[in-house]
Order: sequence, then structure tokens, then C-alpha cells
Amino acid sequence: MPSDTPTTVLVTGASSGFGALTVRALAHAGHTVYAGIRQTATRNAPAVDELNRYAAEHDVSLHAVELDVTSQESADAAVAHLMAAEGRLDVIVHNAGHMVTGPAEAFTPEQLAQSYDVNVLGAQRVNRAALPHLRTRGEGLLVWIGSSSTRGGCPPFLAPYFAAKAAMDALAVSYAAEVLRFGVDTAIVVPGAFTSGTHHFLHAGAPADTERAAAYQERYGALLAGLDERLAALIPPQADASQVADAVVHLVGLPAGTRPLRTHTDPSRDGSEVVSAVADRVRAEFFRRAGLDDLLTAGSSL
Repeated sequence: MPSDTPTTVLVTGASSGFGALTVRALAHAGHTVYAGIRQTATRNAPAVDELNRYAAEHDVSLHAVELDVTSQESADAAVAHLMAAEGRLDVIVHNAGHMVTGPAEAFTPEQLAQSYDVNVLGAQRVNRAALPHLRTRGEGLLVWIGSSSTRGGCPPFLAPYFAAKAAMDALAVSYAAEVLRFGVDTAIVVPGAFTSGTHHFLHAGAPADTERAAAYQERYGALLAGLDERLAALIPPQADASQVADAVVHLVGLPAGTRPLRTHTDPSRDGSEVVSAVADRVRAEFFRRAGLDDLLTAGSSL
């Protein structure tokens, strides 16, 4: 149903997967949505064309904007374009990310840095471009698309991606306290291992050190070849990646100050929700002991 309080939203990494689903769901809810997509005129031009067709067919306010989260200049330009067009920015959805699979040792340090650059520094660049506008208005929302691997079941051979997602989660938790006094909410959506509807495994990167990767292939070859099938076997047939988009729409529609810190969408039930409940409660108790109670929102812990 359309929202009674339409907002202007920027979603990063919106060419496919969770991002593409989320921009469409938000637009249907009545929001003005900007889909951050890199290489809009070349590689991702078909995704932009499909987005424009969708917006016209469904009569929703959905727009593509050039955004490469690995560039501060691109992040600044995307936010400037949105502000010039709309005059306001209410919500940032940090969704951009890239999965890699393979033995941890076979990834070069530079590859780990690249994963960190997209999944963590990308969010930082967008925050630096957007937060001044939210802080000046005294309201807004940061939504971070995390991963249940941060605190739940953590299968091997996904180390660079999981390490970056854990770092992003830590960054989001710190931001939650630091932007609260500016009236900016924080919400972390925690998806499980959706193996369909996202293309995560299809587009996953591989280790550059093929010699070391081959050594692991000798011992773990069958496991590596069937890792996505093993994870898929844990997912109920009715699981749908659109659940993540629905969770974002729900969070955006909630009144300021009432949003939970974490929202789990994990059909595989890998245990992340259990561990997060304990970890967030411990954090909340520590804040109280340190006299930082006013930095905890109503949804900081269960």
C-alpha cells in the first residue's frame, strides 16, 4: 500500500539482486526512489532501460542515478543530482556489495582491499556525501543491508566477503549512536543466504592466486563446486529474496525513533538472530553502565 509519508530514498547497488527488488518495492509504496547504478551508459545500460520501463508501466517515481560507491566524486555527484532534482533526501539504503568465493589464502591482499572498498568504504563515501543534508534537516534514516554471516552460521570459502560485511556491521553500529542526536535513525537488515533472486553466486569473484587455489581444489574441490547447492538446500522452497525489500519498506514506513536496530530475514535460520539478540543487549547494557543511555533508541535491543 502507498505510504502516507512519502520520502526520497537513495539505494546503492540497485542494478540487480536486493537493490533492484528494493527500489521497486519502495516506489510501489509511494516513495520517490533513486536507484544508484554504476556504468549506467555502458555495462548497466540494460538495467537502466528496464528500470525506466518499469517506472513508466507502473506509474511510480523511480529514477536511475550514476553511482559508483568506490569513488567519492561519484557519490558526491549522485547526491548533488538528487538534491537538485528533489530538494530533499530522507533515506539512504546501503546495499552495494560484491561476493567472492574461494580459499582465503588464495585471495591477494589487494583483493581483500577491493572487497572492503565496495562493502565498507563505499558506504562511508555515500554517508559523507549524504549525511550533511540529513543532519541539517534534523531527520533521516540509514538502512544497512548486512549479512547473517556476521554473527550466525559462517560457511568457509567466503572469507573476504564475510570479513567486509562484519566490518560494515561494526561501522553501522557506531554510526547508530553518533547520528542519533541529529535525528537520524539507523536500521540494519540482516539477510540470510538467499541463493536465488540475487545472482550473488553467479557473479561472485574468484581468487587471483590460482596456484594456491589449485592446492585447495585438490582437498576441497567437491565442496567448493557444490557450496551454493549446500546453502540452497537449507532454504525453504517458499523463501523469496523480496522479503529483504519488504523489510526495507517496512522500516522506512515506521515512525522515527521506533525502528528496531536489526531486522532479520533469514529463511535458513543460521542462528544470527539468536547471537545478535545477545550481542545487542550486551551493548545496550554497556551503554547504560557508561552513562550513554540517550544514545540508545527504543529498538537498540530486544
